Amino acid sequence: MLTLLDRFLRYVRIDTQSSETTLIVPSTAKQLTLCKLLVSECRELGLSDIELNEFGVVTATIPATLDPAGPTIAWVAHVDTSPETSGTDVRPIVHRNYAGGDIPLPGDPTKVLSVADNPALGGLHGATIITTDGTTLLGADDKAGVAVIMAAAAHLMVHREISHGPIKLCFTCDEEIGHGVDHVDLDRLDAVCAYTLDGDGQGMVDAETFSADLAIVTVTGVNIHPSIGKGKMINALRIVSEFVTRLPDTILSPEATAGREGFLHPYALEGGVAQATLRVLLRDFETPRLAEFAAMLHEIASDLTRKHPRAQVDVRIVEQYRNMREGLEKEPRAVTKALEAMRVCGIEPRQTIIRGGTDGSRLTALGLPTPNLSTGEHNPHSPLEWTSLEEMQLAVDVLVALAQLWGRETAGRTVTKTSTITDYVV
Repeated sequence: MLTLLDRFLRYVRIDTQSSETTLIVPSTAKQLTLCKLLVSECRELGLSDIELNEFGVVTATIPATLDPAGPTIAWVAHVDTSPETSGTDVRPIVHRNYAGGDIPLPGDPTKVLSVADNPALGGLHGATIITTDGTTLLGADDKAGVAVIMAAAAHLMVHREISHGPIKLCFTCDEEIGHGVDHVDLDRLDAVCAYTLDGDGQGMVDAETFSADLAIVTVTGVNIHPSIGKGKMINALRIVSEFVTRLPDTILSPEATAGREGFLHPYALEGGVAQATLRVLLRDFETPRLAEFAAMLHEIASDLTRKHPRAQVDVRIVEQYRNMREGLEKEPRAVTKALEAMRVCGIEPRQTIIRGGTDGSRLTALGLPTPNLSTGEHNPHSPLEWTSLEEMQLAVDVLVALAQLWGRETAGRTVTKTSTITDYVV
């Protein structure tokens, strides 16, 4: 199990934070540091068809052990971390033989990982928990997925007696800013379905995601020295602040919704007197609702323009991703085999929805059905982010079983878990 842990710790120490404000691809050059490391590790494992394209997408193939090879599947994870919380100088802390109780984070005395807020900790007594020191995010979203895929690939390359078809690995950049699959070559993957390893906890198969748009609200005012501002100054910051106060907060906000309820989420504000920009996430499981949310924003903009006729208030809507539900119906085996793989590994799975999106949302919309699988992520995008080694290892086991289940399409064999959890790690 140390090898899986070592992989994960190696990856999270590399700063791969993406950026919404740059114009380069990938959005930050530092993501390529991890991409190049993965290329090197794929070569060491003996994988084939290894490529790092000009946009930072890494692809490789675990060769089939069956003849005929049968269906090709793909495993996908993203290397970047969220722009919302620093990913610089991550100091992961490994808590072995977790005895229960709250976990204080030594880098910031105000940060405590509490059992009350993290009930999943209650089922992990004796496990190995990995946290941040409280000053940065951890990066388990999605370096847990990267580590799980690489550990599963290592196991399959050593144990060539395991029957499976071709498996494509795909590591993307800029998923956190909605551009993870912009430069993925689907013809190169040539898979019947894919699986993103980007889910929380264990035992969950996400078969639905939010549909998502981004609203960019730009307020243009008039700047002049405040000493002579009377009747002349139009303060864009005041107007954009008023825009925020008109957004719903007791309903249709992340703080007030759960389950299948959508929301509008203002999350970034920058600028000055002359111009200010607000970014708002629009999220709902039913795509038509996004148009209703956009209409709400345009109405607020119109009201503020009437109130401040010398100001300009513009709303631009950018499509991000769509609910994968309908696309998955094209290849129902993608979900059923994931559920079966978890049962093979002794887990009673749950088919769930995710109040967010993954690269799988876009891949499914592009014609490659891609459900999302658990990898042990908890509290993503936060200094309170954590994972457990056991949940990551269980995700490795699921991928190995999944490889065999798809191989059974050709070989006609029954799949059983024949190795111990430690044997799966090379």
